[in-house]
Amino acid sequence: MKLVENKRAVLAGILLFGLLAMTARPALDSDLWWHLRTGQLIVETGHVPHTDPFSFTRSGQPWIAHEWLSEVIFYLLWKFGGAAALIVFTSLVTTAGFLLLYARCQGAAHWAAAATVLGAVASAPCWGTRAQMFTFTFASLLLWLVGRATERPALLFWIAPLFVVWVNLHAGFALAPVLLLLIAAGLVVETATGATPAAEARPLLGRILVAVVACIALVPLNPSGTRLYRYPFDTVKATELRSLIVEWQSPDFHGFMSKPFLAVILLLIAGFASKRIHARARTLVPLFFLLFSALDAVRHIPIFMLVAVPLLCDGMSSAPAAIAYETRRRRRASPAFNAAVLIFLGGFALWRWTTVARGQESQEAKLFPETAVTYLSAHASSQPGKLFAYYDWGGYAIWKLYPHYRMFVDGRSDLYGDEFLKQFETAMGVHKGWRATLDKPHVEAVLIPPDTPLAQALLLDPSWTSPCGDSVGLLFVRRAGGAPTPGGN
Repeated sequence: MKLVENKRAVLAGILLFGLLAMTARPALDSDLWWHLRTGQLIVETGHVPHTDPFSFTRSGQPWIAHEWLSEVIFYLLWKFGGAAALIVFTSLVTTAGFLLLYARCQGAAHWAAAATVLGAVASAPCWGTRAQMFTFTFASLLLWLVGRATERPALLFWIAPLFVVWVNLHAGFALAPVLLLLIAAGLVVETATGATPAAEARPLLGRILVAVVACIALVPLNPSGTRLYRYPFDTVKATELRSLIVEWQSPDFHGFMSKPFLAVILLLIAGFASKRIHARARTLVPLFFLLFSALDAVRHIPIFMLVAVPLLCDGMSSAPAAIAYETRRRRRASPAFNAAVLIFLGGFALWRWTTVARGQESQEAKLFPETAVTYLSAHASSQPGKLFAYYDWGGYAIWKLYPHYRMFVDGRSDLYGDEFLKQFETAMGVHKGWRATLDKPHVEAVLIPPDTPLAQALLLDPSWTSPCGDSVGLLFVRRAGGAPTPGGN
């Protein structure tokens, strides 16, 4: 037993440092920038904004800053440690979620590690310096608590305080009652089919339902109060998200990044078909629901892995090849070798953090229009302040240019709504009525990629001029006296 525990501890250490290196990502998420500015406003004013301060199209209208605590944390990290602190912090948060996942795998330690790594690789497209990583780790912790509740029922009491923090970090808090209800539904199925005696399932089912009620009751413990009840539903219903944001679209299995996710699905199918994976309904019900969610939107893949990976570990451990390998494998690595591996991986993780942090500026320059933003910042007193920016750049412009410039639209899709986002797409694609989108609110500056239809149209439009730009972004400014074009398309 001691040998098994030591082996699992060593593999946990290897996973820790390996995942810390894998999960290090530059601070480049398009929404990060307006999160930083919001965090700055909260820290400097001492209150959470309830109306929009950043745009000229929605200025003063109600806005739910549902990630306010994440924004404060991110801004303080950035203020005192720069991008490096934010990169390290989000890497630690993400890694914690995977280590909890590894702890839930019941098979042999090396197969648990292998399954966890596969789940991590499949989830990699969703990693980053973003508040969503809190939801991943909190969901992992929730499932760990529920999994241990059979032997230690008191652990379920930690769900309520966990949820109070979660509800102030990210709108993914809605996942907590959903997961609990799915597990509860699985317990009901087990009881109805006779797989689990009612006397055994009833106490756990009752505690889980109490936890669900507690979570729902605790939602208003945030600065937005009861308005947060509707927010997750409004976000899911926003259809324009799918056209503007890739992670809200279904996985593209033709692309390389989706291949590990496909591999997980195929391995699960093979495991169930060969009867090497054994799962109760309390696991199967969440698995199928989360699989559907992951196939519907890329951003749900990491949550699906939280349920799929322990099943993969079960299948790997019970495969004939794995059993044969276990019987042949007698020797264990020496403590000195284990220590050397841990030291190497720890150094590699540190090197990876350093490399990613040092490359922040160069990576930022590749994705965001630094030249145009620098120009606007230098001419803030003379340039107009109504800015139409490419959707992915709206948050960056808020971070760099607010309060001198206000946005037409940015990454806060919940604030603008589907109809307004359609107007943005109309202008970007130069579809019928595109001029009205810019003229009606009298947009005074446009910041967009040079290869877009709108950029080509404005280059030919005498009422607009381009004072600067590069291969990343072009800046257009309405000429003096450049009035809106009557009846223009």
